[in-house]
Amino acid sequence: MAKLSGFGGRLYSGEISFNIVERRKRWYSISAVFIIASIAALGIQGLHLGIEFKGGASYTINKASVTVEQARASVENIGIPGEVIVQKIGDSKIRIQTGSLTSAESQAIENALTSTFNVTAESIDTQLVGPSWGKEITKKALYGLIAFLLAVMLFLAMAFEPKMAIAAIVAVVHDVFITVGIYALVGFDVTPATVIGFLTILGYSLYDTVVVFDKVRENTKSVAANSKMTYSQAANLAVNQTLVRSANTSIIALLPVGAILFVGAGLLGAGTLKDLSLALFIGLAVGTYSSVFIAPPFLAQLREKEPAMQALAKRVAARGGAPVVAEVKPARPSTGSGPRNQPKRKGRK
Repeated sequence: MAKLSGFGGRLYSGEISFNIVERRKRWYSISAVFIIASIAALGIQGLHLGIEFKGGASYTINKASVTVEQARASVENIGIPGEVIVQKIGDSKIRIQTGSLTSAESQAIENALTSTFNVTAESIDTQLVGPSWGKEITKKALYGLIAFLLAVMLFLAMAFEPKMAIAAIVAVVHDVFITVGIYALVGFDVTPATVIGFLTILGYSLYDTVVVFDKVRENTKSVAANSKMTYSQAANLAVNQTLVRSANTSIIALLPVGAILFVGAGLLGAGTLKDLSLALFIGLAVGTYSSVFIAPPFLAQLREKEPAMQALAKRVAARGGAPVVAEVKPARPSTGSGPRNQPKRKGRK
């Protein structure tokens, strides 16, 4: 802990520094790889929408002796059109999902399940969602996401500056796009719990970005007047000063979410926990990355195009161009008692 604290202090003072902002092309390339993979996953597989969004029917049976093969066979024998998804939930539950059904088809499935597994119709948890209701939920979720982004951009533009708002929104879109792409690649169902997870990671990503931007604003308040460092160098110092804090916050946030993902998906098989925790885990990791490696470099790139910042860069380059490191005052000489060198006296004649 003492070494970590000392490392953070050296980062904060500028004694050591990682050149994050100047190496923006490297971070952009890493993000481009994930974005291209996300586009491929969305184009090839697409999102697996749950019945809450596309409509359909869900039947959950709570019985220890139920197997996936038995449940699938009992439904396929009825001749239900469309894809039938059968999932094992925990040790004693089976969930069967189908497309939209008529009342007669739904009753036929219930009768087949009660006959196959010797259970009552009341013990089967049945959910029927119409396609029109699912489309309405999808539309409201998209409206909520757009309204959230607009409100955040307006707030950041008023609290900080417009270019900081643009950089923050770029980081948020980056986080959501990669998270959605990984979701499509994994093949988990997109449910209302997933949407809640997406909105949560938006808030976390913005929170971490705002903390970094607040330090950037503090370091660059009078950067043009001092002519000691460029805007990118001042922004890079701010990123290093908040780096340990971002890492600690992310680790503390990822540990419980990872535990929920492991317990919910691996042990209990709970669909809601699995959908929510996967979105949170991916989003928290990507949000931490974007708040350090995407938003500040993108902001610096926008600001460096301004004439005042270009003139500042020329003045810094004329003075040597080296990043300014916090000055370390030399140790004061000891005032303790000790041998003193007396001036030599001239001999008497």
